Amino acid sequence: MTQTKDNSVKILFRFFSDVLDEWKVETMWADVVDPGKGLYKLDSIPFYAPVAPDDIVFAEYDDTEQMLTYRESIEHSGNSTVQVVLMDSKTDINIIRDVFSRMGCVSEKLNDGYFSMEIPFDKDYTLIRQKLIELEDKEIIGYAESCLSGKHRNFK
Repeated sequence: MTQTKDNSVKILFRFFSDVLDEWKVETMWADVVDPGKGLYKLDSIPFYAPVAPDDIVFAEYDDTEQMLTYRESIEHSGNSTVQVVLMDSKTDINIIRDVFSRMGCVSEKLNDGYFSMEIPFDKDYTLIRQKLIELEDKEIIGYAESCLSGKHRNFK
């Protein structure tokens, strides 16, 4: 098991992405909650996996993968994850990330054309979604709601 001194581990996620229409593999950091029960709290913003930061997941060591491997979500945090693709190459992706950062959404950039962001449970998704739609209508971005909490689905 890959574990650091600060009680964090890496967990492998292997899943089929409906957005990309292919199998994906992603690793994420998680805090150990109860290793005996295989429970971990996600401490990463997923780029592709349909989970959200602070979700509690069940993972176990997989001999084939040679590491802790996600099996199922146990408790949803109420946070959401949205994937954003830059469609306009003239726009600096960090400017778009800053727009959402000012709205309280932390993001992780994969490259100059793609980032994933966390929508915290306590944020009003209506305003964030309006901005996503506005930028998409202007053909600046495309986006996918990869993991929406029940609270954020109700804001739609």
